[in-house]
Amino acid sequence: MKKNQVKFLFLTMMLLACIVSPAQGTWEKMDIPTHHYLKSVYFTDSLYGWVAGDSGTILHTTDGGVSWLMQDCHSFNEIVDVFFLNRNLGWASALNYNTPPFGTVLLKTTNGGDDWVEYPYPVENIFISCILFRDSLTGWIGGTPHALAKTTNGGLDWQEASVDTSILAFFPVLSIQFYDDRYGYASGGMFDIAGVIWRTSDGGSMWYAIDASEAPADEVHGLHIFDSLNVMGAGGDPDFGYGVGMIRTSDGGMHWTYDELDIQGNAYDIDFRTNSEVWAPLGPKQKFIYSLDAGNTWNWITTPDSTAIYDVIFPDSLHGFAVGQKGAMLKYRPRIVPSVPSISAVYEGFMLSQNYPNPFRITTKFKYYVPPPEKNNHLIPDQSDAFLEIGVYNMLGKEETSLTGSNTLTGWHEMELVTGDLPAGIYFYQLRLINRGQIFPVTAPRKFILMR
Repeated sequence: MKKNQVKFLFLTMMLLACIVSPAQGTWEKMDIPTHHYLKSVYFTDSLYGWVAGDSGTILHTTDGGVSWLMQDCHSFNEIVDVFFLNRNLGWASALNYNTPPFGTVLLKTTNGGDDWVEYPYPVENIFISCILFRDSLTGWIGGTPHALAKTTNGGLDWQEASVDTSILAFFPVLSIQFYDDRYGYASGGMFDIAGVIWRTSDGGSMWYAIDASEAPADEVHGLHIFDSLNVMGAGGDPDFGYGVGMIRTSDGGMHWTYDELDIQGNAYDIDFRTNSEVWAPLGPKQKFIYSLDAGNTWNWITTPDSTAIYDVIFPDSLHGFAVGQKGAMLKYRPRIVPSVPSISAVYEGFMLSQNYPNPFRITTKFKYYVPPPEKNNHLIPDQSDAFLEIGVYNMLGKEETSLTGSNTLTGWHEMELVTGDLPAGIYFYQLRLINRGQIFPVTAPRKFILMR
């Protein structure tokens, strides 16, 4: 091999190493038309999202947070959680502390929040703080002083779950997650008394609380389920120097270990951006903690403008959002574009044409082709859970915008880009498939030129 060829190969390998090396991104503040305390954020994909908070505040975006529309839910109560199954079907929990009967009013929409219908929770003095729906009919809620209830008709009726009678069984429930139809976990507890995690292995017919000898002293907030055996929860004690804590199981919740981090604060939520990168907000400590090795080691950064953040979500590995006090709304910016893998036989048949016109000034169109399922090993098994995106990146590898195409049927389809405030320059674009939160780049990147 010639000397110049060796040098070129070395430089190429170094560049690829830089591209694939893990590195946390950054967070930046977004303009949003409210100053109310935002308690919850939920995105079904990179574009469609909702935030909710004090005084009946619900806002909706269809362009990844570039613009927001206030939605009227006919309530001035504090909304503490919002959950959407898809772009149309969603629920929210509004807490009434002001006028009897005190308790919870559950809200439901079937058109993306254009209209909300109230369904008062039938039991007084129960304050629902978390919502999870598995499908359009089957859902779970949790709350205070203790509530763990299930619906099988979309939220019209609720039935209290059967819970074992251990000493920690009937504490407040703050989070619910299911791995599949059988395995599920809930977390909660009370500050300075006990943190609790409940488990079920029969789809919620029976729940069992953590043994008191393994329970932490403070409530457990967010949960992440790796698989049916491995689960991690986030919590902590902001007082007396105990700091953030992470609780884990590797045997399906039979036994738990709790580790305190050398970071002051309490993790109020937790969400994974990738299989290895995870983030948690520390609320009034005005920090994020993050891990690049699935929670084994942690670091921290200060939030933009030292804002207090309480809820975080990553709809996919390239997009993240977080909310908190005083209308704080943050968006995650990946430091680098993920490496573009070679297009294997799994993605055979996907095609992305050169945009037209190119170069252009205001608008251009992209055509893409979706092969039949047998040509891509059934990469799109369920069209309701999959969609295609075109990511647009600048020369430094920063994603500037993305276009979403809802059509995943076999054949040729088209997306249009309106440049807006994009500066003139050379950009890359790539077609990628989003299916159940997983990102599959399905074509090689192409270039276009934007003129002004």
